[in-house]
Amino acid sequence: MSTCTTASRHLDEPLSGTAATARTWLLIEQPGPWGAKALTSSHLDPALGRALEAAAQGTGVRIALIRHPGRHADCGAPAERHVYAAHTTPGNVWLHAAMTRDPGQLLDLDLAALGTGDPRSFDEVLQGRPHTDDPLALVCTNGKRDRCCALLGRPLAAELAASGVNGTWEVTHLGGHRFSPTVLVLPYGYAYGRAEAHAVKEILQGVREGRVVTEGCRGNSAWERPGQAAELAVRTASGEQAADVLTVIRTDGAAPRWEVTVAHTDGRLWRVFVAQGASLPPRPQSCGSALGAPARMDVVAVRQLEEPPVAVAC
Repeated sequence: MSTCTTASRHLDEPLSGTAATARTWLLIEQPGPWGAKALTSSHLDPALGRALEAAAQGTGVRIALIRHPGRHADCGAPAERHVYAAHTTPGNVWLHAAMTRDPGQLLDLDLAALGTGDPRSFDEVLQGRPHTDDPLALVCTNGKRDRCCALLGRPLAAELAASGVNGTWEVTHLGGHRFSPTVLVLPYGYAYGRAEAHAVKEILQGVREGRVVTEGCRGNSAWERPGQAAELAVRTASGEQAADVLTVIRTDGAAPRWEVTVAHTDGRLWRVFVAQGASLPPRPQSCGSALGAPARMDVVAVRQLEEPPVAVAC
């Protein structure tokens, strides 16, 4: 059976620079079936879903629904729901968790503040606290958006959960169906494509150790697509694995060419030249869609601009 994922894999379409963009993720537990636009076509009150979508516009917050892996029979509204908020911008990375009986409370959140990295409204409204358990592995499984997410994502989520990966959740939409199974790892916000269980476990172990695994990585959701590609290119060129040390501090230019400046916490700077190209030959961007040439981010050059200051012994 030909699918958008088999075409993308066969044509070796690059993963770098394809992650969904969000400085902050707001995740709401919603069991049961999901429609293509899950916030308004699931068992969450659609009026609440529409209000949350409107409130999030322009804030840098991306809202998604999550559920435990497994069967998704309609068992009625849950008595309590997990809610998570995660900010992914290096230098202020955090993941907070809460439980709520009333998802309408989410309308009292200051989404603009959450988007800038301020968790206070989440903690005050929902009695949220920093998440101290295992990192989260969010696997896209929404087959109503694309069948590949269900065919490939749901078995991956089930395998991870069955093997004891406690932070595994199914999630409604991470973009890039043709890279299924797709996974977002929080708190750091790196997304992965064509994921396999053993690789996800390695990625999560890296998160526990404060490392970023770059193999199969689509990028950090904190950055726009040129910045995602640039940051990953710097990691590859420098061998830097530590999380939370690289920041995209400037992006000059516009499509199809950008100059991206990436800074390290030790003072090093890199200038990365990124060009937008077209993925050829044409392929479906999702199952059932017409053939197209998806945009791709190609790193043309990586140039280090500055060495870190040398410590002088007294």
